[in-house]
Amino acid sequence: MNFDENEPQSVREERFAAERARARAARKAASLNLWGAHVGALIVTVVAVLLAWNGAMVALGIVGGIFLLWFGTGLAWAYADGDHGRHALQRAYNITFGWADGL
Repeated sequence: MNFDENEPQSVREERFAAERARARAARKAASLNLWGAHVGALIVTVVAVLLAWNGAMVALGIVGGIFLLWFGTGLAWAYADGDHGRHALQRAYNITFGWADGL
């Protein structure tokens, strides 16, 4: 989004709205690559099982709570961006566990 200080506010708002709509349409049309998110979810599941196996319930609750909060924040972000339904859940899942894409 470019900014021109001589541009009237109404024109600027219309241009920004059109750019946001184009970006939203492109994001909805693109398919999500969830491979990294699946790997991240697998790693978190293995860590949770190991914590439960060793009886570290407090640590398990903390780790689970962090990822639940992270997923909820990602879902709120996806809804604020205009995504709804399954695509919003996929984006939140990718936001939460997609960090494993860099491994």
